This record gives sequence, structure tokens and C-alpha cells, in this order.
Amino acid sequence: MKSYIKQHGTWIAFFVLAITIALLTKGDLFSARNLTNLVRQVSINGILACGMTVVILTGGIDLSIGSVVALTGVAVGISQFYWQLANSGIQGAGLSIIFAVFVGLIIGSVNGALVSLLGIAPFVITLGMMVIARGISLIITNGSGISPMGDALVEAGQSYLSTTLSALILSLILILVLWKNRKQIQDCVFPVLAVGILSYAFLQYKGFPSIALFLTISALIVYFLLQKTTFGRGVYAIGSNEQAALWAGVSIKKIKW
Repeated sequence: MKSYIKQHGTWIAFFVLAITIALLTKGDLFSARNLTNLVRQVSINGILACGMTVVILTGGIDLSIGSVVALTGVAVGISQFYWQLANSGIQGAGLSIIFAVFVGLIIGSVNGALVSLLGIAPFVITLGMMVIARGISLIITNGSGISPMGDALVEAGQSYLSTTLSALILSLILILVLWKNRKQIQDCVFPVLAVGILSYAFLQYKGFPSIALFLTISALIVYFLLQKTTFGRGVYAIGSNEQAALWAGVSIKKIKW
């Protein structure tokens, strides 16, 4: 029991906290609407955490992530409003997303190049980029909002999947959890319980939030990269012992970049 509590302490603490808050709110915490809204709100941070996980595993840090989000948001606004992509439906939304990803890629490439090629501490580089990216955002927007966005783009971020599709996705997530822990089925208790609670909330309210689907896809991609690729093994090797990884033939600069 002591070993089990130590291994699953995070899950246990999470559920104890959730039950405590539910009692204080007379059960409102576990209402279908509230749980769905909570998932929608944390999905943005969850998507960012997927990328940050890879950086932290190498022993680095990225302080500019919030400013990068602001700048990529501005990029979407410019493409939708000033380039009139808001009137191009799904195609316009797709182009705006691609443009935002490209802007984020450029910033990440600059950070990665300075850290890996020049050997400057990630803390210093990303602290500077935090100020630069936020400054560029303020200069471009002049401190004001950009609106309106196209209906297709808004729909992509705020819509809900149908009940049938929601049930299918939740079933697939449950199968993945069980498959991952098939050798130690006792480790599935808390993840299955969490999936079950969310399944109840989504199916009772409006369905699976589209932004939570983006989080699920992001998490699966990062999981595959870290667990099933040479790149992922290199990331873990660098974070564990960079010098030993170098002697083992791992391309330190390439992976950090």
C-alpha cells in the first residue's frame, strides 16, 4: 500500500482535492457543464505543456511561451482581418492556422539556434524572447484587439463534436489507457476513473470539445515522439547526462534545436 501511494500520489492528491472542492461547492464541481468548461479552459495550457515537456526533458526551459502565444494569436488576427481570410471559410481558417504555426516555428527556431549553436543558457535566451515577442505583438496591434474572426475559425475552437463521435473518441482513449497499462492493470484505476467522469460530463452536456480534441492529438504526437523514436531517446539521454549522450553519439545540437 505504501508503495502504491508513493507511485500514484499525484492521482490520489488530485482526487482528494477534487472531492474536497466538490463538497465545498455542494457538488457543482462535478456538474457536466462545469467539468466541460474546465476541460476547455485547461486544454490551451495542456497543448502548451506538450511542447514544454520536450524542452524540460532536455534540461532546458522556455520562458517565452506566453509571449509566443500572444504573437501567434496576433498572426491569426492579421490573416483573418487584414488579409480577409475570415471570408474564405474553412480554407481561410486553415491558412490562418498554418501561418500561426509558421510564426511559432520561426521563434522556436531562433531560440533553438541560439541555445544549441551558441551555447547560451535557455533561461537567458527565452527571457529575452519573451520581451521581444510581447513587444512585437503590442507594436503590431497598437495595444488593441483584432476582430472579427471568421465563423469557421471560431467554430474550430469553440465547437463540440457529436454524441456519437464523442463516445467513439472517449472509447479510443479508454482503450489506449488500458493497452498502455496492460501489464500492470492496477495502474489503470485512476486514469479510467478520470476518463469515466469526463465521459459522463461530455455526453451529458454538449459533447467532446473540439479544443480538447486538439489537446488529445498533441499529447499523442508528443508521446509517440518521446517513446517510439530515436529523437525521443535522444531527448531523454540529453536530460539524463548530456556528456554521456555526446559520447554515445547523440547529436546534441540537432536535438536541442
